[in-house]
Amino acid sequence: MPRFVVEADGGSRGNPGPAGYGAVVLDPASGETLAERAEYIGVATNNVAEYKGLIAGLTAARDLASDAEVLVRMDSKLVVEQMSGRWKIKHPDMKPLAAEAARILPRAQVTYEWIPRERNKHADRLANEAMDAGKRGEQWEPSASAAVFAAPSVPLAPSGPPGDAAAGAAAARAALAAARGIAAGPAEADTLFGSPAAGAEAARAAAEPLSSRTPVIAPAPDRAPTATAPAGGQGWGPDMAAPATFVLLRHGETALTPQKRFSGSGGSDPELSPAGRRQATAVAEALAARGTVQTVISSPLLRCRETARAVADRLGLDVTVEQGLREVDFGAWEGLTFAEVQERFPDDLQAWLASPKAAPTGGGESFAAATRRISATRDRLLAAHAGRTVLLVTHVTPVKILVRLALGAPPESLFRMELSAASLSAVAYYADGNASVRLLNDTAHLR
Repeated sequence: MPRFVVEADGGSRGNPGPAGYGAVVLDPASGETLAERAEYIGVATNNVAEYKGLIAGLTAARDLASDAEVLVRMDSKLVVEQMSGRWKIKHPDMKPLAAEAARILPRAQVTYEWIPRERNKHADRLANEAMDAGKRGEQWEPSASAAVFAAPSVPLAPSGPPGDAAAGAAAARAALAAARGIAAGPAEADTLFGSPAAGAEAARAAAEPLSSRTPVIAPAPDRAPTATAPAGGQGWGPDMAAPATFVLLRHGETALTPQKRFSGSGGSDPELSPAGRRQATAVAEALAARGTVQTVISSPLLRCRETARAVADRLGLDVTVEQGLREVDFGAWEGLTFAEVQERFPDDLQAWLASPKAAPTGGGESFAAATRRISATRDRLLAAHAGRTVLLVTHVTPVKILVRLALGAPPESLFRMELSAASLSAVAYYADGNASVRLLNDTAHLR
């Protein structure tokens, strides 16, 4: 059964006054925007506009999949409590709107959650855009960000695979990404790698390159709050309990790595090169010096298992193999350079760069499918390792997806990250839904 998140809002400049609503449908696994709705509705109250936004969001979700499970998130306590059945609906203007919203999808398919206003910025922006358009006597039109996966506005011509710096720099949807800010979560202490970090920094806009050695606190929007989340349903209160920390280690070099060839789970499964083995030994020493890793989990591919074994032997731990940490299957692109793929499969490559739903030629795995797989793996491992520091030895794409989801960044940000062989990153996951990210993307000392 499909699952969607609907975020909706409405506003009135005068209450009553010129009013409008906004609603967005999101993929809870990837964070992808699936639909946007907004409209200027003339003179109305805030509550009427909020209900109109709810109706538009539920309708958009139903149009995508009538059997979908939908989580509605709104900053209107009134609407959330009334639609959840906890508050009576007394106002005559609200009753028909609530009844209309209730008829859109079966009640069993819809749940409601209150969120603070600062967590509802996307829908709030749409509502304000609609009111601004109404003030000009115009109809609201979707912004460029709503069409990011339909038609990229900037030509893409990367020169290497996803892990290559040139590829990240060349995926220049900068104007688009700059328009999509990432809401910063609450500042709180983090314990990445088991050592206290100095405070937390607001999450940057998706257009800004990820900085090395920078702790960032950001919401993890696709994770439902656990049973330890604060009361009240919002799932965003501070949680200072020990997080589950995933230390993310990309495997050491193989013979294909310096040649910048696509190397996924459908190729030759290469072993570590001599340089890669030196990197694995060096990172094992670095992690042993920290003394915080309690469990080692590896992708099933040989290059990861060899890297994991070098670390685990140094730490005196066993290695557990996790199938969900494998690299994307690049299909017919396996073993090719970016230039070779561009020459042989130009249309497929362009489609892949334009949409996370597009798969590599020959039955490869799309980034959207990989995100669902890796999200499920993450949640399963979090449930099994609460409060522990776990080393995940994996590949370029899984690390990037885990970081992207923790930051709440859009899917196109995968092309804006560089991830060197044997580099370390970490994500600390808190029970309230927040995630703290630290990037240590420097392997010069590991060679």
